[in-house]
Amino acid sequence: MEVLIKIAQVILALSFLILIHELGHFLFARLFKIRVDKFYLFFDPWFSLVRFKPKNSHTEYGIGWLPFGGYCKISGMVDESMDKKQLKEEPKPWEFRSKPAWQRFCVMVGGVLFNMILAVILYGMILFTWGEEYIRTRDASYGIHCSPLAMEIGFRNGDKILAFDDRVVTEDPLHTLHVDLIRTRPAVVTVLRGADTVRFNFDQGYIREMLNAKGLFTLRYPFVVSSVPDTSLNALAGLVPGDRIVSVNDLPTPALQDVQEVLAGNKGETVYAGIIRDQTVLTIPLRVNEEGLVMVGIVNPVELVPVTVKQYSFLKAFPAGIKKAYETGANYIRELGLIFTPKTQAYKSVGSFIAIGSIFPGTWNWEIFWNITAWLSIMLAILNLLPIPALDGGHIVLVLYEMVTKRKPSEKFLEYSQIVGMVLLIGLMFLAFGNDLYRLFT
Repeated sequence: MEVLIKIAQVILALSFLILIHELGHFLFARLFKIRVDKFYLFFDPWFSLVRFKPKNSHTEYGIGWLPFGGYCKISGMVDESMDKKQLKEEPKPWEFRSKPAWQRFCVMVGGVLFNMILAVILYGMILFTWGEEYIRTRDASYGIHCSPLAMEIGFRNGDKILAFDDRVVTEDPLHTLHVDLIRTRPAVVTVLRGADTVRFNFDQGYIREMLNAKGLFTLRYPFVVSSVPDTSLNALAGLVPGDRIVSVNDLPTPALQDVQEVLAGNKGETVYAGIIRDQTVLTIPLRVNEEGLVMVGIVNPVELVPVTVKQYSFLKAFPAGIKKAYETGANYIRELGLIFTPKTQAYKSVGSFIAIGSIFPGTWNWEIFWNITAWLSIMLAILNLLPIPALDGGHIVLVLYEMVTKRKPSEKFLEYSQIVGMVLLIGLMFLAFGNDLYRLFT
C-alpha cells in the first residue's frame, strides 16, 4: 500500500508541475499571437488516451499514455517533435520563427518562470497554513545521533553542533544541518562533546557520499515509556508510564537509539534495564522479541525537546516564500555544480522517478506533499535552464546569441542541435535510471 501511495504522489506532483511549466510556454505564445498546435500532459506516440480540439481553436489538447512528461508544440519551432515538414514551408505570421527574438525569448523562459512562481506560491501557502515548525540546533539538548557516514566524517553521538567555520549554527533548524554542511563546505566544524569544545577538519571528499545519503544526523532523545499495552510481552514486567531507561545490561543508554542498539543485539533474550522513576533507580528484567523490541509505547520526542513554531500572516508568508524558494534554488544550484565536478563523483547521486518516489512518505500528508512539490518545481526550473539543446536553456542561449549578434542561427543548425540535445538527455536518463537500479540492488 505504501508503494502505491508513493507512486500516486509522484504522478500527481509531476503531472501538476508539467502542466504549470507547459502553461507558461502556452500563455506567452498566445500573448504574442503564436499558434500552439498541441498541449499535452504525458507523451502520445502512436495514440493518445484523451484528445479534443475546441471549436475555432488551433490547439489540440490531450493526455498521452506515456507518463514521462508533457509538451506544448508551438507552431514553427524546432523542438523534440522534429517536425521538418512544417519548417520546409514559408514562415507564417503566426509562427514562432516569424516573431522577434525578444518575444521568442519570453516564450522559452515562460515555463521556468511559471515553475518559480508556483514554488513561491506553494511555499507561501504552506507557511501561512501550517507555519514553520522545527527544532533549533541549540534546543537538541541530548545532541545528535550520527549515521555511520557522520561518524566517519568525525561527528560523535551526543555531539551538539556549534559552528561551521566561524558561522554559528545553534539557531539553525537541526534538520537542515546536513544540507548546510554540503552547501557551505566548511574547513572546520566545531561541536560541544560532553564538557569539551572540539574542532575537527571537514574532509570535503565526503561530499559525494553526503549527496547520496538521506541524512547525517537524527535527533537524539531519551527512551521514556508512554504506555505498556496489555498485549505486550512485558505487560507484567513492572514498567509504568514515565519510566526512563538509562542502561541495559549495565551498558549506559542515555538515548533511545542506544537502547535500540543494545536490544538489537539481544533478540529473543531477557535483558536487565536500569530505570529512573521519580528520581529512584530500579532494575527491571525485560523480554526482547525476535525483532529486537520490548513492545512498549514511547513518549513523542516533541514532548521532551522544545519545538520552535513560527507562524506567518498572509502578507508575511509570501515574502518568506520568496526567501525559501531562493534559498532552495541556491542550494540546488550548488549541488548541481558538484555533479559536473568529476573529483566529487557526485554524478552518482543523479536519480530518476524512482529516486523522486523515495522522498515521498508512505502515508499521505498534504504539508509534506506540497513541500516536496515546491522543491521539485524549483528543481524542474533550474534543470530546464541548463544550456543543453532540447531544453529551454538551450533555446534561450540561441535566442540570446541572436539578440547580441543580430544573426539568427539557421534552421538546419537548430535541427542538428536538437538532435544532439536529445542524445544528451537520453544519456542522462540512462545514467539516472542506472544509478537508481544500482542503489536498489546493492
